[in-house]
Amino acid sequence: MKNIKLLYLIVAVALMASCNNQPSSESSDLAVPVSVENIKLKSIQQFISTTGTAKAGSETELTSEIEGEYFLQINPKTGRKFKLGDRVEKGQVIVKLENEEYENGLSMESRKLNLEISEQEYDKQKSLYEKGGVTLRELRNSEVSKIDAKYSYENAQIQMAKMQVTAPFAGIIVELPYYTEGVRVNTGESMVKLMSYDKMFVEINLPEKNISEIKIGQEALITNYTLTEDTLIGHVTELSPVISTETRTFAGKLQIENPELKLRPGMFIKANIVTAQKDSVIVIPRDVILSGSRGKYVFIVGRNSSAEDRRITTGISNQDEVEVVEGLSANDRLIIKGFETLRDNSKVKVIL
Repeated sequence: MKNIKLLYLIVAVALMASCNNQPSSESSDLAVPVSVENIKLKSIQQFISTTGTAKAGSETELTSEIEGEYFLQINPKTGRKFKLGDRVEKGQVIVKLENEEYENGLSMESRKLNLEISEQEYDKQKSLYEKGGVTLRELRNSEVSKIDAKYSYENAQIQMAKMQVTAPFAGIIVELPYYTEGVRVNTGESMVKLMSYDKMFVEINLPEKNISEIKIGQEALITNYTLTEDTLIGHVTELSPVISTETRTFAGKLQIENPELKLRPGMFIKANIVTAQKDSVIVIPRDVILSGSRGKYVFIVGRNSSAEDRRITTGISNQDEVEVVEGLSANDRLIIKGFETLRDNSKVKVIL
């Protein structure tokens, strides 16, 4: 009987030992899955964000300066008549207007001939004056006649140029109203609208609190929702020293480099004006930083696969990243996912 009781006691002890060993296995299974990244030195920029509408660096609307028959010209680059989207060079004739009555009224040939005669008469009078054959007054009168003839001819040339609609700068045709060939158009009719947008600008308004941070010459990173993978470079070119009493903002202007014409006039853009930049520093994602009674902290993977909280001191930052000036070192394994429920010394399991 004693032997049977002893046997029961041994079995009970064995079962209790088995139960006591079970939590150890379970605790190893309760390690929190996390994702990590090794901290590396990199660059960070601090910026002030603003928005605005991109505008062409140069634009103009050309109108008819005289009444005449309309003739759209051939684009020598394409071999066909100009159309929307065509590029034109400075001085290129886009439209010609014909008006025989207007042209005859300018008397170009007679004015040109009168200039030639006046120049010849002046040369003759000058030669005679040098020989004592005419007076200084007669020479001066001849010179006046030559000058008047010259201005008369040049004015006629200016008036004749109004029969051609010419590009004042190299640009793109963005508007081209349709007219039937040979139809008579009136003075002041819209002929063509040109824009040059390899350089663009945007007018901005910034909060009063940023007036001491924004300086002329600062770089700006320009993005547009249609150009998700392209960032253009701009610079602050103008700043108003005056604060609006209504909006509590100050005005400025950014110039944007757009050599490939990816940005188009009228596009809504976001500009990040760079106010500070550091290279080769510790930079971490903003959203992994937690706050507690002792300040800001993050979790890294420490010894024995356990989480270790690190108090940190931060430097410059932007909407996505923060510089860490104290608390972390290069190659620390920063926990970037799964940190929300961690405590110091929590067991973790690193997953991809």
